[in-house]
Amino acid sequence: MSKKILIEGGRALSGIIPISGAKNSCLTLMPLCILSGQSLVLQNVPYLSDVETMKDLLESLGCDVFFKKSKREIVLKLNRENLFEANYEIVRKMRASILVLGPLLAKYGQAIVALPGGCAIGTRPVNLHLQALEALGASFSIDNGYIKGLVQGKLKGARIEFPFKSVGATANVIMAAVLAKGSTEIFNAAQEPEIIDLCNCLLKMGCKIEGAGANKIVIEGVDNLGEVCHKVIMDRIELGTYILAGAISYSNIKLTGGELAPLKSFVEKLSNMGIELEEDMGLISVKRNCEKIRPVNIETQPYPGFPTDLQAQIMALLSIAEGESTIEENIFENRFMHVPELNRMGANIKTQGRKAIIRGVAELKGVPVVATDLRASVSLVLAGLVAKGETLIDEIHHLDRGYEHLVLKLNECGAKIGRV
Repeated sequence: MSKKILIEGGRALSGIIPISGAKNSCLTLMPLCILSGQSLVLQNVPYLSDVETMKDLLESLGCDVFFKKSKREIVLKLNRENLFEANYEIVRKMRASILVLGPLLAKYGQAIVALPGGCAIGTRPVNLHLQALEALGASFSIDNGYIKGLVQGKLKGARIEFPFKSVGATANVIMAAVLAKGSTEIFNAAQEPEIIDLCNCLLKMGCKIEGAGANKIVIEGVDNLGEVCHKVIMDRIELGTYILAGAISYSNIKLTGGELAPLKSFVEKLSNMGIELEEDMGLISVKRNCEKIRPVNIETQPYPGFPTDLQAQIMALLSIAEGESTIEENIFENRFMHVPELNRMGANIKTQGRKAIIRGVAELKGVPVVATDLRASVSLVLAGLVAKGETLIDEIHHLDRGYEHLVLKLNECGAKIGRV
């Protein structure tokens, strides 16, 4: 597949864009097939390279995985047991691969998982995962780039308090605790919709969980899990990205298949910037109430705060706002790699540690730029939609990890964008 995208900027968009199922939720749900041994059917599944990577990983661990693309459905079932080594060649492609660690320990009492790869946006250490799983009775060593975990007997319920919220660590502990003996209490748990989706799926499988979406989650271990058919929630980050596409290009677009409730902080910031959203009969409309975008100050925070996964995209919009805005990145320490590329397009952005100062400019210009990670790549697409001239974005394989049919969806609304 081509590694470059060419965009002709300055075209108004009009039409309806469908929102896909949530990538991050799907990647968290797929490893549940290791725990149950029963059929796991996931619906509303996005066709993305990250989903393919998780499919490859689970197949290497003895799972049968059938992707019914026409139905947007995946059927998973553990077929060959006692395969508990997650190979580096697969794991290096995606940080979410660490999510098989908890299920493997709960199922087999042992796991060997390569230290994961993924976007280079920060350290994102696995120590939170390991410390929490150690509280349940696992022990770990790191050897030649592999995490080696072992459980004497069976995992046992425990009290776990995270020093800060971590979606991945919360998910890993939940998946391990559902088969642990006794009760597990998780304090300072992540509250993201993707965690709620995981818990809802596990409840359907016969698990006993209280507090999903709250700061404290309580899990009572069970002996086995049943089969389930579960619909993946909508991708709130994709929804926010296309809302910004409409706002930055001053366009009349509508979104279907999404809902605004999980994006409350984001919606409030857009309102302050002069962008109103209307939700009616399953459609979300984007309306810009002012010629010039108003500046705002943003701090990324764990859910329900402003999502770090929309930081790069909203920075593209703020680069053409009237006045000075600031964005403080509190989740990842290296998530401003898109700034030099936006500046190449004529933006005026300076960084001071974790803070970016954005002084709005009259227009952006199309130039060759390079994508550095998933959300950075789509921020350059947004900038390219409004830039004068042609924008050529290199290394856009990142996009295929998290945005399903992005080129097609934008072109059907009147954009001129293509792979070259």
